[in-house]
Amino acid sequence: MKLHTGALDALDPRISRPAYDRSSLTPGIVHVGLGNFHRAHQAVYLDDLFAKGLDHDWAICGAGVRAPDGNMRDALAAQDYLSTVIELDPSGPRPRIIGAMVDFCPVDPENGPLIGRMADPATRIVSLTVTEGGYYVDAATGTFDPAHPDILADGAAPERPKTVFGAIVAALKLRKDAGLPPFTVMSCDNIPGNGEVTRDAVAGTARLSDPDFAGWIEANVAFPNSMVDRITPATGEGERALAREFGLDDPVPVTCEPFRQWVLEDNFPQGRPRLEEVGVTFTDHVHDYERMKIRILNGGHAIIAYAGALLGCEFADDAMAHPLVSAYLRKVETAEILPHVDPVPEFTPPAYLELIEGRFANPAVKDTIRRLCLDGSNRQPKFIVPSIADGLREGTPIEGLALESALWCRYCAGTFEDGTEIAPNDPNWEALTELAARARETPAAWLTQRAVYGEIQGNSRFEESFARWLDRLWSEGAQRSIETYLNG
Repeated sequence: MKLHTGALDALDPRISRPAYDRSSLTPGIVHVGLGNFHRAHQAVYLDDLFAKGLDHDWAICGAGVRAPDGNMRDALAAQDYLSTVIELDPSGPRPRIIGAMVDFCPVDPENGPLIGRMADPATRIVSLTVTEGGYYVDAATGTFDPAHPDILADGAAPERPKTVFGAIVAALKLRKDAGLPPFTVMSCDNIPGNGEVTRDAVAGTARLSDPDFAGWIEANVAFPNSMVDRITPATGEGERALAREFGLDDPVPVTCEPFRQWVLEDNFPQGRPRLEEVGVTFTDHVHDYERMKIRILNGGHAIIAYAGALLGCEFADDAMAHPLVSAYLRKVETAEILPHVDPVPEFTPPAYLELIEGRFANPAVKDTIRRLCLDGSNRQPKFIVPSIADGLREGTPIEGLALESALWCRYCAGTFEDGTEIAPNDPNWEALTELAARARETPAAWLTQRAVYGEIQGNSRFEESFARWLDRLWSEGAQRSIETYLNG
């Protein structure tokens, strides 16, 4: 059955469906980046809120700034913007239909429809999931890069922006000129201080064409920090087949783990939906939650990813079932990451580690190791390098993290240990494979990546440890190397 509004009453009774009248919804949020994570996270929270009969003027209008976003728009428009979300519980899948989205802006190279929708007085929040690498951060400095070609293009032609940040600047200017208050800009990406990072990107883009307006943005626009969490695998034929088991013909279903978490700063001058009614935590201490999640969970994903890949694991639960990988994760987390993480009201660091070990081991999720290995050049500096930097500053162990970095380098060499080719898995894959080949003979070559290693580049303790592990990986393989680490 094709998914659409008229089919909802005829769905398999095992499928939950919107418990509210969707015709009563009006959009108050424009969300840019309609990937799986947004539809399994923010859209689900809003769906739960609407089911309580609350805040029906906060529905979502989807948006995108890349040509492929048009394909998602076509797919969702064909099913009245409904999404299939299947929670992968070990006891069995739990499908539901999410109805929180009511529209999707046409995707245009110059972003005219998006700018118009953001400038609409009904839009009070613009939210983003544009990936960790989509904020134009110079990893060497940790700050916004105004010299990036995309940003320079928006600075030269602000009336025809190509980036989401240029589009936000154009919409904010229209609102200011019309005497309308600015919308709140809410990042939902896994970036430390994502609100501040987004503010820097928006104001930094504006500064290239109108420095005074950039100052106005910094003084008047709210950019709340947030922490978001839910493991959400990529959609492939297996996920579409699972939807078909429930009688659904949906080309873009979403699968996800049962767990979800959202922590927000309460900084919404134009109002917000009452998300605390459906489990969202509002706090002034988002950074503590963020540090715990990024270091332990996202860092943990990297730890099991490259070790698991080189040991032949296909899925995250396979890696957790491998005695070496699970022991490696536990030792690195306990000795090298947890000492630099503070507790939050809900969790101590050890309790949070136990939680994520269980989540990684969920056999129903089938999160691929390849997905976890994706885009290391953007993820390593955010999820692994900060823990190494803390260990170097405080004199605590960094051997396991140095091994993780060496495993990433070995993976980027482009072949598994049996010689099988690894398909490109990073936006910078060609450069990484060339660098990894050089590093086989000269390990220090890998550490010349200022954008990745930043402040720890040139640290002799880390460089010596990295070189020792990389040499061992090439001479003895991943299994023997991890065994050596575990044996001290």
